[in-house]
Amino acid sequence: MPKKVRELKQMLRQIGFIQKPGKGSHTNWVHSLYSGKITVSGKDSADAKLYQEKEVKRAIQEVKRKQENGTD
Repeated sequence: MPKKVRELKQMLRQIGFIQKPGKGSHTNWVHSLYSGKITVSGKDSADAKLYQEKEVKRAIQEVKRKQENGTD
């Protein structure tokens, strides 16, 4: 069962990503330990696309890995 868009946003918030506005239903997420940005699109109640879930999980793993290594 796919996650909801709001769940992806919550996961990003919990790890420390900051939400930046985008166009329409798009939101951009940035983190000091993550190179680049994550764009999440769709209404909060919509099912997230598989590629969105993978992108969010990869970003969270990268941030966690850098936090564990003490890299700022």
